[in-house]
Amino acid sequence: MSAPRTAGRTPPARKPPAGTPPARAVPPDAARSPAKNRPRRPGSRRGKGGARWFTPWLYLLAPLALLVVFTWLPVVDMFGYSFTDWDGISPVRNWVGLSNYSDLFTRPQLFQVFWVSLFYLGASVVQICAALYFATVLSFNTRLRNLFKGVLFFPYLINGVAVGFVFLYFFQPGGTLDTVLGWLGAGPHLWLSDPHLVNTSLAGVSVWRFMGVNLVLFIGAIQSIPPQLYEAAALDGASRWQQFRYVIAPSIRPIISLSVILAISGSLSVFEIPFIMTGGSNNSETFVIQTIKLAFNFNKTGLASAAAVVLLAIVLLVTWVQRLLFPDERVEQS
Repeated sequence: MSAPRTAGRTPPARKPPAGTPPARAVPPDAARSPAKNRPRRPGSRRGKGGARWFTPWLYLLAPLALLVVFTWLPVVDMFGYSFTDWDGISPVRNWVGLSNYSDLFTRPQLFQVFWVSLFYLGASVVQICAALYFATVLSFNTRLRNLFKGVLFFPYLINGVAVGFVFLYFFQPGGTLDTVLGWLGAGPHLWLSDPHLVNTSLAGVSVWRFMGVNLVLFIGAIQSIPPQLYEAAALDGASRWQQFRYVIAPSIRPIISLSVILAISGSLSVFEIPFIMTGGSNNSETFVIQTIKLAFNFNKTGLASAAAVVLLAIVLLVTWVQRLLFPDERVEQS
């Protein structure tokens, strides 16, 4: 006898017992993703737009508090002091209105110090050009490029006071620079005592110290350029100078603009290097050194606050004019 054939036949459906409620039909999509249609617990706010809105502010609370306490509140107090004759010590503050500002603009000697800033502005141009050159060279396959990057960036890591004391001995009569020039037959010079040389010497120190910042900015911007652009330029027979002119410079234009803004604002607010090396003597006094002397040497905190407000306004005005004349253009890299 052969076994009965059951292949291809479906067994008959069993009927549910009497009194059992009918089962609800489940949509196919719900069967595939049951968690999607799971009932949400009361109070849950994980839906679209239901995230806790104050969670990011909890992370920003500490830095915002530090910013307000140590930046914005002192700036507001500085504006208030500029309209008084406060000496910085006495609890009495007499309201004088705009007399501090009129005193600033009617004293030519208070604005003659801005001529010193021209030396640092010229040094900033040299600094940006040198940083751009080294960044372009070190972005390609150059031997010991990592070593040169570290050597050029290292001066920025040194404390400004230490830099001032090192170059104070470097420029002193009979010091390192005069010794090296003596080997070449050049006579000694009063680098920090001669009014015609002091600002050039101090500006050279600023170039040595701050060039590393622009170098890092330029290297990061150059390395973000797609390599396909270099390959296309090489196929067209472009030289290194043509690659820099038509590929690198247009691509890093926003970073160059940022460096120019930082250079202008930095040249107007130079302080630590001339203050440590000369104290502002021999026609090397900057606007910030003059403001510090007004506040702490002559106890004219109100007038010094007005000078600080004027310097802030000048920096903001120069930045606005620079952005107006040379607006940032979005560079499409493909």
